[in-house]
Amino acid sequence: MSFEVLEKLEAKIQTAVDTIALLQMEVEELKEDKEKLTAEANELRASRQELEQKSEQMNQEHAAWQDRIRNLLGKMDEVE
Repeated sequence: MSFEVLEKLEAKIQTAVDTIALLQMEVEELKEDKEKLTAEANELRASRQELEQKSEQMNQEHAAWQDRIRNLLGKMDEVE
């Protein structure tokens, strides 16, 4: 009877060891996924920041052109 109990215990231990090994592999995969997602998020932040800078630059250029056009229109009004 004790031999049967030991066999059952050994089977349960083996199942636990297998489960732990699978979970460790899953944890490693999740860590890799997390690293990839973190890198992707950093790239997206950098791209967003670059786009925000370009947008700001374009807004400044647009404002400068508007000022130039207003000045030209003002000069035209003075001529008339």
